[in-house]
Amino acid sequence: MSKSLRFVGLDVHKDSIAIAVAEDGRGPAELYGTIPNDWETLRKTLRRLGKGCLLRCCYEAGPCGYGLYRKMKKAKINTVVVAPSLVPTQAGVRVKTDPRDARKLAHFLRSGDLVAIFVPDEETEAIRDLERAREDAKKAERVARQQLGKFLLRHDRRWSKSNWTLEHLAWIGRQKFQYPAQQRVLTDYLKAVQDATLREQQLTEDLAEVIKESSLYPLIQALQAFRGIRLITAVTIAAELADLKRFSSPRKLMAFLGLVPSEHSSGQSERR
Repeated sequence: MSKSLRFVGLDVHKDSIAIAVAEDGRGPAELYGTIPNDWETLRKTLRRLGKGCLLRCCYEAGPCGYGLYRKMKKAKINTVVVAPSLVPTQAGVRVKTDPRDARKLAHFLRSGDLVAIFVPDEETEAIRDLERAREDAKKAERVARQQLGKFLLRHDRRWSKSNWTLEHLAWIGRQKFQYPAQQRVLTDYLKAVQDATLREQQLTEDLAEVIKESSLYPLIQALQAFRGIRLITAVTIAAELADLKRFSSPRKLMAFLGLVPSEHSSGQSERR
């Protein structure tokens, strides 16, 4: 005799997990309870829920990462991580709570309306973390440069050549202001730019070094054969896409990247 299915929605947060259950059939999803975000507690809870039936579990991708998914997979608990932006929503609903979110996940997992995301292996995620840290450093450098540039422009200090070269930075360092407060602002902004640049350079060097031991390295090298793709772009593509075999056709890859035509037409208007 085949076992019945039980669909479990997990609304995962830093300190707690709200659990809802939808039985096989058409009954509404019900809140089972809220437990601490502790693996042993969750494992025992799911073991109780799985007595005499097969479990199907899901939770949304978020700041808690993929650690829970990997533990559940190791424990042979059928689990998917779903895309939060693609969870169906009801227009006009103005109440959002953890129990409601858990019930919604259980309900739509049963109906098949959730979209599972690809979970990278731990090595690929590590490369992705380093690549994203470098991107964060680049953004911080850009912000620091903008703040310094605006400060100089407010005080009519203009540079007519290429910005952020060694010559430009030396010129900034020679600027003198009448008031000590402004001179200290210049020193602080300039140091922020220099520190951000050094951080970005160090992370770039780290990335170039660690990828040589990565299983992604052959793909990264191959991508650089294309015109316009160098190390950082190749690493970003390889780390973010991970296993290219998961795309059965170029069309699906382009859809994943969002590089497909879109249309928003209604009535007599057409927008493509």
